[in-house]
Amino acid sequence: MPHVRITQAHMCITKVWHMTEALLILVGVLLAMTIGAAVEYYRQLSRTKREYEKARDAVEDIVLSFNRQFRREAEKLELFAYRTEATTSKTDRTVNRIEEVEKKLQLLETRFGTVLENRDVLPARMDEIYKKLRDTVASQETLTAKISSIEEQTRQFLPVPETRVQAAIPIKREKALAPLTDTELSVLEMLALEGPKTAPYIKERIKLSREHTARLMKKLYEKGYLERNNGKIPFKYSVKKEMENILKKAESEAA
Repeated sequence: MPHVRITQAHMCITKVWHMTEALLILVGVLLAMTIGAAVEYYRQLSRTKREYEKARDAVEDIVLSFNRQFRREAEKLELFAYRTEATTSKTDRTVNRIEEVEKKLQLLETRFGTVLENRDVLPARMDEIYKKLRDTVASQETLTAKISSIEEQTRQFLPVPETRVQAAIPIKREKALAPLTDTELSVLEMLALEGPKTAPYIKERIKLSREHTARLMKKLYEKGYLERNNGKIPFKYSVKKEMENILKKAESEAA
């Protein structure tokens, strides 16, 4: 009997040991599966993180591009608003000028109506003025004749001593410079002394408007006083060699 009990106990221990081994194997398999799942999850998480960073960079690029586009559109809107405001201001000034012109036209219509009302009286008045003018001319001719006669008689009886009156003699200009105004002459002298200049620079020197300066330079160029370099805008103007010699000669004579 004791031997049987020992055998049964041994069998129970063996079963427990086998069950423990099976349990350990199961735990090991579960642990391995858990570790594999954890590693795979970590890989998926890393891949997801990389994709997220790529998506975030793409979104940031899109946002930056949108911001730049938005700023450009805002600048265009500001420019459009400024031009609209300027156009509105010009329109208001134009309307005011039109109103002033209408008032002047009304005044002219009134005066013209007055002239038309007095058109029958005008011929008589013109005849009267013409008659008075003829009388005045005749009186002036008679007075001139009397003065000449008196001067002749005076020279016969009281000879007047000869006196020399020194008149102010203006600086003599060359014939080529005679048609020029003082402003045009000053422009030619400036270019002869300082070399080629652009129209904007000349405008600042002579203190005239842009349109006036442009007309002046075009006139001098077309008359043959200047040469123009068309290779670059704004054009540069220079004095022709012949005109430079004439200017130097005139300056030496004035000195």
